[in-house]
This record gives sequence, structure tokens and C-alpha cells, in this order.
Amino acid sequence: MRLYNTLSRQIDELKPEGDTVRIYVCGVTVYDNSHIGHARTVIVFDVLRRYLLSRDYKVAFIQNFTDVDDKIINRAKAEGKTAQEISEKYIANYYKDFGGLNVMDTTLYPKATEHIQEMIRLIQGLIDKGHAYLALNGVYFRVRSFPGYGKLSRKPVEELDAGARIEVDPSKEDPLDFALWKFYSDPPVWDSPWGKGRPGWHIECSAMSLKYLGNTFEIHGGGHDLVFPHHENEIAQSESFTGQEFAKIWMHSGMVTIDSQKMSKSLGNIVTIDQALKSWGMNSLRLYCVSVHYAKPLDYTDELLKESVQRWRQIETCLYELRSAAATGGEVETVRSMADDSARAFEAAMEDDMNTSLALTELMKFVTKLNQYAASDKLTKDMADAALPVLDRIMGILGLKAVEASKQEQQEIAASVAERNRMRAEKKFKEADDIRKRLLEERSVELFDHKGRTVWAKRERILSA
Repeated sequence: MRLYNTLSRQIDELKPEGDTVRIYVCGVTVYDNSHIGHARTVIVFDVLRRYLLSRDYKVAFIQNFTDVDDKIINRAKAEGKTAQEISEKYIANYYKDFGGLNVMDTTLYPKATEHIQEMIRLIQGLIDKGHAYLALNGVYFRVRSFPGYGKLSRKPVEELDAGARIEVDPSKEDPLDFALWKFYSDPPVWDSPWGKGRPGWHIECSAMSLKYLGNTFEIHGGGHDLVFPHHENEIAQSESFTGQEFAKIWMHSGMVTIDSQKMSKSLGNIVTIDQALKSWGMNSLRLYCVSVHYAKPLDYTDELLKESVQRWRQIETCLYELRSAAATGGEVETVRSMADDSARAFEAAMEDDMNTSLALTELMKFVTKLNQYAASDKLTKDMADAALPVLDRIMGILGLKAVEASKQEQQEIAASVAERNRMRAEKKFKEADDIRKRLLEERSVELFDHKGRTVWAKRERILSA
């Protein structure tokens, strides 16, 4: 597999040591509900992980929670709660949101507050090596002590000004130096060899990734907005501490805009995952998030989301038609060959810098051909048996999942379908049509009539379609 590496500015081959791919993805700061921008990044890496697992790799996947931050503390003060109460609330909401998006649980979700001692040891090591120093307001990383600073963002040190996240502090040796530990007296604070305080933002991800994945690992990921300063600073402090390459491939997902505008609280255009799920459903949102190449920006518009709904409806129909196919014989070898070709084309697209847009195109070609067989009453069970494993595998990689009826509901649907068929046989077409409408409205079940039989599909409810 080949992936675009922000560090090398080229597509590099993924070369795991053995059969395990180690991935660290920067998680959310838990002071508010997660939004559609977070969803895209998490889904991109979820699909990458699922694909690697489908190729029989083991995947060690770490994604942190930043649960100590000024935003959390300010939110806690505003609501009269502790920082821990705020972070626990939004961590719980995170699990609910991403469970609703069918995202696999990571190997581990480490929290910053649980790794303060690891951060302190890392900071002390940097001080001992001359890469960090004690100042009036905290401990700072000496940026000019790391010759490779700027190699990820391609920002030469000479041209760098104090960035938006770099606080102006006259006690620093250099305006570019960034905080590893900040002194505070108001809680939450932790004891350190230098005084009570809290860790800087960047040090937490270095401490946790080094602990769980080792000094060098395969992939470090996150949103494109983290390239500078967060990931740049992670490289500087990690490689200064270990003397080794930190991550082999740096993979960044593009930003999500809302009708071509940046998401921001000031514009009031932030779409939470909960809102998006209620409007569009899980499968359509996952298809939307992989509908363009992961590194490109993605616009959140009704038009694009409705296209994703349409795709999901076609996939849904195909899945139920294949599951319900009857009779034997038919164009079995043609379908088997088509399935093999589709699987190869899908895999080739995924291998080439995880081109999910092209992979999705290949999936839809496959689905369309199968639906044409079904619509013309040519789809047999033998043909379906040749196609279904490939469709199931691709859906699994993309994290798509049909809504399943319980056994009791299946029996009740079957009884309604049988009743409708009796109505049709007795030419009571209005009554038969009422049953069809009732099934769709009350159970979200759509019927497809074939020669001598009726197939049903339980649809995912999508309010905005």
C-alpha cells in the first residue's frame, strides 16, 4: 500500500515491521460535542484500519483524548463544574457519536490526564539533553536546538513568526519556543520537578505515542490543521528525545467546509455528529466522508449528502436482492468474473493512496450491474452466492452496515407481505397498496415485486433525503 506522506511530499510505500501496522491519530479536545469535521478524520482512519485488517495485517491503533486544556477549564468555570466533569461528559458523547457512525473502537483511547508522569519524564529528558529549559512561566522547548524544525510544514525557522498557538512570553529565549509545561496555581494542576502546573498541548501526544507504539511507528495522522504547529512540534520534541525517526508516514485528512465556508462558532455553522446522524443516517455519512480523496477539502452540502443517500439506497437494495435471490443457474460465471474484477479494482484504488473516491466508483459499478440483473428477474441464488462475499467484504472495509430486522419483525413483515399478496390475487389493489405504504411508513420496509414472489428491504431512516 502507498500513502501520501506530508513529510516527504510524495506517495511512499507503507513498510510495516512484521505484520503489525502502528497508527497514532490525534483525538479531540473534549470540551464540546464532536462535529462533522471530526467525523471525517475519524472515518478516514477507520477505513484505513479496516482495509489493513482485510489484508491480514494486525493494527495497533491509538487515538488520544485531550482532557486537560484551557478550553475545558473555561467551559467548566462557565458551567460551575470541574474540568473532569466536563471532559467525562464529552468523552461519553464521543463514544455515543462514533458508535452511531459504526467506527471501530481503537486499541486504546489514552487520556492526557492519565499520562502526566510520562510527560514529566519526557520533559526532564529534553532538559537533560539541552533541548528544553526552565523559564519564569514554565518549561519551554528550544526550537533552534532541533535542526530539522519545519521539515513537516516546510516552514523554515528563519521565516517563522510567533504562530497563533505560541504564546508571547518575554521570559522565553526565543519567540518560537513552545511550552512543554506551564505553571498554574488554579486547578487542575499537577506536581512536577519545576513547580505545580499543567502540560503543554504538544507534549501529550509525544508521550502517549512513544509509550504505546515505540520510538518509531508507521503512521501518524490527524486533520490537516494539525500539521503546524502541533505535529511539527511533536516531531521536534520526540526526535530530540529519542534520536530516532518518529513516524514514517504523516497522513492528514482535508478540512470539511459548510457550503464552502469554514466551520466556526462565530458563523454558527458547526454541524454536530448527532445532528448529522439524525438528518442523514450512518451509512450515507460514511459514504459522504469517503466520496472524495481523504486529503482534499470536502464541502458539507445537501447536494453531496443526497448523492450519498442515493448511493446507499442502491447498495441497500443490492444487498437485500442478493440475500433474497431464488432459483438456480443463470449467468454464474459472468457474475463471478465481474465480482473478481470489482474486488481487484476496489483493492487497486485503496492501495493507491487510499483513493476511496475511485474505490467507491468501482463499488457502484458492481452494485448497478447486480441491481440490473435483479430488476430484470435474472438474478439467481447461484449468481448471488458468487457476488455476495465481495459485496460484504467491500461494505465491511467502508464500514457500511444494513439495518437488520429482528426475528420477530421478520416474521411480522413476512405475514404482511403474504397478506398483501393475497389482496393482489383477489384484485384488491387498494388494500394491497395500503399494506405497502404502511410497511414503508411504520417499519421503513420497501417491497420489490418479482415474478411469483416479493422481496423486502429494511431501509435506514433518513430524514433529510
